[in-house]
Amino acid sequence: MPDAMHFDRSPEGYRAARPPYPAELWGDVVATELVVPGRRALDLGAGTGEATGVLLARGMDVVAVEPGPRLADALAARHPQASVHRMRAEEFEPDAASFDLVVAATSIHWMDLNVALPMVRRALKPDGRLLVWRNVFGDAEAEVTPFRREVARIVARRRAPQREQTESVTATADAIAASGLFAIESTRRYRWSIELTAAQVHGLFSTFSDWSPAEVDEVAGAVTDLGGQVTEHYSSWLLVAARI
Repeated sequence: MPDAMHFDRSPEGYRAARPPYPAELWGDVVATELVVPGRRALDLGAGTGEATGVLLARGMDVVAVEPGPRLADALAARHPQASVHRMRAEEFEPDAASFDLVVAATSIHWMDLNVALPMVRRALKPDGRLLVWRNVFGDAEAEVTPFRREVARIVARRRAPQREQTESVTATADAIAASGLFAIESTRRYRWSIELTAAQVHGLFSTFSDWSPAEVDEVAGAVTDLGGQVTEHYSSWLLVAARI
């Protein structure tokens, strides 16, 4: 069973292994004109602070909420300018209309939306926005590479039922809209690729909550067998939602 606290075991390993969000996605975040010096942002499920760091660098006042104690400590050490709250998003109690921007970067699928979305709406100013984005590890529209076939072979051997698809922008948008609290203003998708060595694949797949250590060793070994480096085709998406 995937465990949200899986990521808390090795914060620095998580930060080093996960690829950054594509520059095009960040360009669209900035293009919303919400990322402005002096405005307030709430980063939910902030991890080690990849989104927090960018928002701070652009002059925003950032409150970061992260339930993992080690992740939160790493975030606070890396970004002392942020106000870090060690709790789940569902437990955070903001002042009404106190944020211009709320972001959830590769984190909203861990949240109980029945609790989190009313909190987000209460936190946002009337002209504020909720921005949700994530990296998706694998591009369903890309050509299936030999490495991806090895990944599929390993996953197919699992006896436990596979978790539901939680990475779809469409499903996420539908869930947010179904709350009756937000209207979806826009969605964008991005496609990109990176080159990974066996060591990088081992580090990356170790951060996946549904991969066992034995499976991680096996998938890294597959990279070695394929020549020591593979191309991974990924995708990302961005969703912008306004209060109703």
